Amino acid sequence: MDKRPWEYGALRVSENGRYLKCGERPFFWLADTAWPLFHRLSVEDAGLYLKNRSEKGFNVIQAVLAFRADGVDQDARELSDPAYWEKCGRIMDRAEELGLYMALLPCWGSYIRDGVIDREKALRYMDFLGDRFAGRPNLIWIMGGDVRGSEAPEVFRAMGRRTRELFPGCLIGYHPFGRTSSSLWFAGEDWLDFHMFQSGHRRYDQVRMSAWDDTVKAEVSYGEDNWRYVDHDREADTKPTVDGEPSYEQIVQGLHDPTQPLWQAPEVRRYAWWSVLEGAMGHTYGHNSIIQFYETGRQDGSYRVKHDWREAIHHEAGGQMRFLKDLMESVDFINGRPNDGRLVGGQRERHDRISVFEGPGYIICYDYKGADFALDLSDLAGKTVEARWMDPATGILSYMGDVPTTVSVHFITPEKHTGGFDWVLVIRF
Repeated sequence: MDKRPWEYGALRVSENGRYLKCGERPFFWLADTAWPLFHRLSVEDAGLYLKNRSEKGFNVIQAVLAFRADGVDQDARELSDPAYWEKCGRIMDRAEELGLYMALLPCWGSYIRDGVIDREKALRYMDFLGDRFAGRPNLIWIMGGDVRGSEAPEVFRAMGRRTRELFPGCLIGYHPFGRTSSSLWFAGEDWLDFHMFQSGHRRYDQVRMSAWDDTVKAEVSYGEDNWRYVDHDREADTKPTVDGEPSYEQIVQGLHDPTQPLWQAPEVRRYAWWSVLEGAMGHTYGHNSIIQFYETGRQDGSYRVKHDWREAIHHEAGGQMRFLKDLMESVDFINGRPNDGRLVGGQRERHDRISVFEGPGYIICYDYKGADFALDLSDLAGKTVEARWMDPATGILSYMGDVPTTVSVHFITPEKHTGGFDWVLVIRF
């Protein structure tokens, strides 16, 4: 196999503060969401899952170590089940063999918010994790865990700083509550290397649902426009950012009303392309069955789950994420930037949006609805400009020829018969 990412050098923030590198090699974050991986799966099943994800191009797995508060409520050096921690180590060994980073939440943030784990217990727990896992090359740490940073800011800061001491070579992020970003509370913090936002699972019209996760008025809420969180984080701080929890494939829209439809692959792709082409350092994918490792007939499931996780690992959007990653890795994305100014007539709203990202020698556009649009390419006069359509559902690139370098070049998307209407325009010069 190719070198594992860390063999090019330690994972770090790029010089411009917007992306990640392993040594001098750009690193495009493509994560899968596997919260109860250690809690639910055997070593053998975890190995099956990790190999599947590795072959699909994922390079980060997000998981929670203490999925329940059992034991962590006690002195961390007397955690109740040594066999469990041995299993965690074996699963992490397999991830390392496959070249996968493990983005680990020490525990769910609710245990800290609710006082089950106070500051001293949290620090003892981090010391325990330091004793067990320090020195592993494939660790990323995620503080928080589906909770607002304002719920217990000093505890989260203390955990972040202790993690920095114990794991000096590891990057640290913070996984926030739905429709919020870590930049709301921890912009400028020296222990935090990158921001995460959770754009969440609601449609534009699902603003208030009288549910436990309704967003308070003081916080930002952008509906399905997850690209706006990228802009928000860029304005708040000079750190990379990523959508750490967008709408999951095959989950109920809005989570709380089982009569609502499920999010499907084209919508899941949209979240990925929108945020990355706005300047996110990569993207995190999730599937309703995998985020709970649902097994048919063996457990109750949440959010109208209906597929066994062993089936869900083959579902379409999970295999389509790599087409975004492969395209970005084929260009100098670290020195790229979003550029709506290329759009003739200006940017469009909501699902009509045309994302435009460009860098040295390339322009990439994402069109979710397959509508026609025009670009101003007049600044490229004198250059040979080649254009291709790419189907984000298949990754297939289709050459359309050279295009003129004028103030208004019109692009008409091909007709699609299945799998949504979205297209990617790839221009190279």
